Amino acid sequence: MTDPSTAATGAAVTSTAGEFVTGAEHIETKAGKPRSLASDAWYDLRRRPLFIVSAALILLVLLMAAWPSLFTSVDPTYADLGRSRDAPSAEAWFGYDNQGADIFARVIYGARASIIVGVVSTILTVLIGGALGLLAGFYGGWIDGLMSRIADVFFGLPFVLGAIIILSSFRAAGSTSATEIMFLVILSISVLSWPVCMRIMRSAAITAKQQDYVKAARALGASSTRIILRHMLPNALAPVMVYATIALGAFIGIEATLSFLGIGLRAPVVSWGVMIADSRDVIRVAPHTLLFPAAFLTATVLAFVMLGDAVREALDPKMR
Repeated sequence: MTDPSTAATGAAVTSTAGEFVTGAEHIETKAGKPRSLASDAWYDLRRRPLFIVSAALILLVLLMAAWPSLFTSVDPTYADLGRSRDAPSAEAWFGYDNQGADIFARVIYGARASIIVGVVSTILTVLIGGALGLLAGFYGGWIDGLMSRIADVFFGLPFVLGAIIILSSFRAAGSTSATEIMFLVILSISVLSWPVCMRIMRSAAITAKQQDYVKAARALGASSTRIILRHMLPNALAPVMVYATIALGAFIGIEATLSFLGIGLRAPVVSWGVMIADSRDVIRVAPHTLLFPAAFLTATVLAFVMLGDAVREALDPKMR
C-alpha cells in the first residue's frame, strides 16, 4: 500500500511509462502547465465546428486572393462580345458576363481587391480606434471627454452618406486612378468606423486600469507608457480582436455596397462589388452574372462573422 504522506511530500512514484518521477513532476505531467488566455482560447477554438468551417472558408478565399492562378488560367480581363451573357457550361462554369468575360475567372481574381480593402481597412480602424480608446481609458478626464465627443460626432454621421461625401469630394479633386480610388475607399471606411473600436478599447482599458497588477506597476514606479503597453494593452486586446474579425467581413460587404452605388471601386479593377454593379442592368436576362459574385461575397462575409462569434465565445469564459 502506498503511504499517503509519501505522495504528499513529493516522493518518487512510477509513471505509466515505467519511469520514476517525483510527485511534483508527476502532477505536472498529468495536469500539464497552466495555459495562457491565448493558448486556452486556441485549445477551445479547435474543438468548435463553427470555427473549423469558417476558418476553412476564409483560408480558401485567402488562397484565391494570393494565388488566383491555382484556380484558373483564364485572363479575367479578356472579353469576347460574341459570348456575351452565355449561361454556365463546361467551358465556363459560371458563364460569361455582359462583356463576354469569364465570370469564374473574375470571381477568383475579384477576391484579391475585396480582401485587400477589408484587411487594410480593418488594420487602420483598429490602429486608430484602439490607440485613441486606450489613451482615453487610461488617462480619463478631459482627454476622455474630448475623444468621446469627437467619436459622437462621427457616430451621428450616417455611414453611406459620409462615404459618399468623402469619395465624391476627392474624386472631384482629380483622384481617378484605380489605386487612388482603392486608397480612398479604404480611408473612408476607416475614418467612419474607428469610433466603434475606440469605445470597445476604452471600456476594456477602463476595466484593466482598475486591476491590481496595474496598481502594483504604478506603485513600483513604472512609467505610463510601460503600463499601457506591457500591462493594459495585452489584457484589453481580446474584445478588439473579436470586433476586428467581424468588422473585416462587414468591410468587404461595404466595399461591394460602395461599388454598387458607383462611388467605390470600378473597372478595370476586378472585385466582387464591381461585378455586382456591372450585373444590375442584365440581371433579368442573365441572373448568373449576379448570382456567383454575390454568393462568394455572402459566404465570405458570413465566414468572418462566424469566426468572430467563435473567437468571442472562446475568449469569454462566461460563454463556455
